[in-house]
Amino acid sequence: MNLALFDLDGTLLPTDSDHAFGEFMVRIGWVDGQAWRDRNDHFYAQYQAGTLDLAEYLDFATSAWRHRPPAEADAARERFLQEVIQPQLHPQARALVDAHLGAGDLVAIVTATNEFVTAPIARAFGVPHLLAVQLERDVQGRATGRARGVPTFREGKVTRVEAWLRAQQRAWTDFDDVLFYSDSTNDLPLLERVATPVATNPTPALEAIATERGWRILRLFETP
Repeated sequence: MNLALFDLDGTLLPTDSDHAFGEFMVRIGWVDGQAWRDRNDHFYAQYQAGTLDLAEYLDFATSAWRHRPPAEADAARERFLQEVIQPQLHPQARALVDAHLGAGDLVAIVTATNEFVTAPIARAFGVPHLLAVQLERDVQGRATGRARGVPTFREGKVTRVEAWLRAQQRAWTDFDDVLFYSDSTNDLPLLERVATPVATNPTPALEAIATERGWRILRLFETP
């Protein structure tokens, strides 16, 4: 059995689900349009540059929905999945995930996007395990805008994967191969930890590193 780990945004999706959910909040009128869009774009540029303050961003991103009734927030998330994400589920990405699942591999999505946004997306891919940014909840069960535990971001992805494996009484060495598919240099800690890093739809910065180190480069969304 292999262990196959997947980043989500830019890797299995040709979009960033976190940023796209912010745009969706603008579209349905839950936030102030241009002001929100400007901040959302600002945070996304920080992420791409490797300078994102995750705590600040998480408070901003969840503020659009966390004070709404849970049923209303869940309905908006389902609409987002159907209208925005489903058209982005490319057959090449589905086939890659399905190949690992069909081989009996242990498969997980490891993403820096929060669990509220990504849980339905993981289910849409048929992936049974999701390691995402966990949201702190108050006594009423509402998101506070803060992370719970170690965020799955940069080095935190390694920490969370190791904790997840321990909870299953497994170790890295239990697998014939451990693969991680990612598009971003933000994921270098986990890419450097696994046996087989796969630069998937890589940014120019990650592609340069992958080329220098002889890592496999995979492009899922290029048309033949």
